[in-house]
Amino acid sequence: MDHEREVGVGPHPRPWPEDPRLDPELLEAGDRRNVVDEYRYWRHDSIIADLDGRRHPFHVAVENWEHDFNIGSVVRNANAFMAEAVHIVGKRKWNRRGAMVTDRYQHVHHHPTVEEFVVWATNAEVPIVGIDNLPGSVPIETTQLPNRCALLFGQEGPGLSDDARAAAAFVCSITQYGSTRSINAGVASGIAMHHWILQHRFGR
Repeated sequence: MDHEREVGVGPHPRPWPEDPRLDPELLEAGDRRNVVDEYRYWRHDSIIADLDGRRHPFHVAVENWEHDFNIGSVVRNANAFMAEAVHIVGKRKWNRRGAMVTDRYQHVHHHPTVEEFVVWATNAEVPIVGIDNLPGSVPIETTQLPNRCALLFGQEGPGLSDDARAAAAFVCSITQYGSTRSINAGVASGIAMHHWILQHRFGR
């Protein structure tokens, strides 16, 4: 009979290691959080501090005008590929279920309008790269992404808004080969972030 594998680790055997990054409550009770083994028993703020020292210089932004259910997946992907930050453009409220609590370790910022996001990007000197299958877009597979940039994704369905398209330095499309006309923002974000990783971490 198959049994569901228990996530995490139980109480740490004594004597406990002397490490200020470790949380006594987790050492006592066990650590069942959704974190890699390297961070078992670590304090929440210690994990964030360690990630902050290693984050990649790209940002991820997604438009949120209709409470897109894919935003949680975008945040989870941003955590997996260690984006510097995620930017929610539009409504502040978003469905966190798909993030699988990774938003606790990922910097998430809110911009009520595209214009306010553009002001942030301009001041931070971060070029905006739109990701959408639009007329005039260039294939991401053959495009060099800036090392420091913000990958901007549109709302599920309509895609990038007109304001977002105008704000982008250029727009990349993800080449598809099947019958569907589009893929959701969660999937697209993972592909685009991994493409950045291939270029800037693996030199491809």
